Amino acid sequence: MSDPRRPLERLRKTFNRHDLDGLADTFSRGAVLVAPDGVGQDRDEIVSYYGAFIEAFPDSRCTPQSVTICGDTLVAEYTLTGTHEGPYLMPGGGVAEATGRSILVRACSVSTVEDDHIVSHRIYYDQLELGAQLGGSLRLAEHERRV
Repeated sequence: MSDPRRPLERLRKTFNRHDLDGLADTFSRGAVLVAPDGVGQDRDEIVSYYGAFIEAFPDSRCTPQSVTICGDTLVAEYTLTGTHEGPYLMPGGGVAEATGRSILVRACSVSTVEDDHIVSHRIYYDQLELGAQLGGSLRLAEHERRV
């Protein structure tokens, strides 16, 4: 049995380098990603999900806090940091244009590993926390006043 930490560590390193090809290789071809803001049904969709985040936060970094392993399943706590320099899809379908604001988001993921690849990756984070750091709650209030 291979070390289940290895693919998660590759994911972190390739994400931090913004290496989408390397990131793709951490997932099995039929992997599934589930996040508060979307679902990726295969490797291509997962790479697209990460690519959109990196486009919105081109200096984004993932910093692990802890990893817990149970068999082939890993639970990781981490923080995401970055600067909002591109469009970001907000809850409800609106797009937050670049604000230049910095973010620090606490997150957690649950990943299942088979044959040295991630086959299931579930991400949990507070969308309201991220939206508030981008000023999203202010934009929503302004939009509701105009409607």
